[in-house]
Amino acid sequence: MSKNLKNTQNWLNAKKKYRLSNEVIEMAKQLGLNPKKFGGLANHKQERWKQPLPDFIRALYEKRFGTFRSGKIE
Repeated sequence: MSKNLKNTQNWLNAKKKYRLSNEVIEMAKQLGLNPKKFGGLANHKQERWKQPLPDFIRALYEKRFGTFRSGKIE
């Protein structure tokens, strides 16, 4: 399996497992996040102080880049 295909598969698995939207996945990719590490970032309902993963990614993105502009990124 090629490296690019494997990376795409990792993102698809993370999207399904953590119920993330395409918009959140795109933000995470731009931030350079690793989809394999989402388990440590995700709120497992036992850690009430953590934000839900989509909210956490949006907050990181807004802090770094400002507001999210939907559309194709080149």
